[in-house]
Amino acid sequence: MEGPFKYRWHLLGFLFVAFATVPLWGSDYVLLFCLLYCLYLGMSQMWNLLVGYSGLLSLGQQAFIGFSGYSVAVLTNYYGVYVWLSVLIGGLFSVLLALFMSLFIFRMKGIYFAIGTWIFAEMLLLWFSNWKYVKYGTGLFIKPSHPPSMTTIYYMAFIMGAGALAASYLILRSRIGLGLMAMRDDEEVSETMGVEIFRSKLFCFLVAAFITGTTAGVLYVFQIFIQPYKAFAIDWTVVLVFIVIIGGIGTLEGPIIGTFIYVLLSQWLAEYGHISLLLLGVIAITIILVAPKGIMGTLQEKTGFQVLSPRRV
Repeated sequence: MEGPFKYRWHLLGFLFVAFATVPLWGSDYVLLFCLLYCLYLGMSQMWNLLVGYSGLLSLGQQAFIGFSGYSVAVLTNYYGVYVWLSVLIGGLFSVLLALFMSLFIFRMKGIYFAIGTWIFAEMLLLWFSNWKYVKYGTGLFIKPSHPPSMTTIYYMAFIMGAGALAASYLILRSRIGLGLMAMRDDEEVSETMGVEIFRSKLFCFLVAAFITGTTAGVLYVFQIFIQPYKAFAIDWTVVLVFIVIIGGIGTLEGPIIGTFIYVLLSQWLAEYGHISLLLLGVIAITIILVAPKGIMGTLQEKTGFQVLSPRRV
């Protein structure tokens, strides 16, 4: 698209450089804010890829978040594995978990698929909270033999956030991406057009599991503590839904905007404790009433504004 949008790559380049140099110019608070932004961006892009572009409504992404986080904790604490290798292994374990889940949930569709993913997350919550090996529900501290600096953790978070955005863009611009969007719009018609439904769903599910799990591993290295009641909580799904819905589901820019709003609000609402999620819900409803398709979805519908188009032209 020409006109005012011809400089979109310049804008993206500027943002990339700005985030890449945050440790050089940002205060401690700015570094923390950008670190959280990158991590939530990575996870929300994957949820958007699943739901917004593939039609796979998952309510159980916390299964990969908690499973990967515990993998990092066990590998670093019990076996002394290098912390970033532990994070990578945690992502790979998430892929294995996704493969196992797919044996059951891919027999389901729609809301049943969503419930199936949530049930798996709840099963993991019960398992880890009653498992002596991981100290039941008291949780584990993550104690790497060589603790990384805040700057190192930030750059790993930056890699995950930028990597998730790049992965979504490249997938959606490929033949697989076209098949995913066709499958989302009409599964039966897409199958008659040659889209391999099962393989497309599985590919998307595994990619989302790996990036979500790896991103969660970085998050728990930063937090240095993991507990099953929080790691496998439905709160993670609530957050991802909030980010993607208010930003604009089915748009690559949606999670970028939604994540910024969520991190900003979560910092502001932190002092309100348990009612913070309720307040986020009220804010989300207000935004949806004003912009039914989310901020970026409504903007694209009314003005045609689009920075990252998933369609090849």
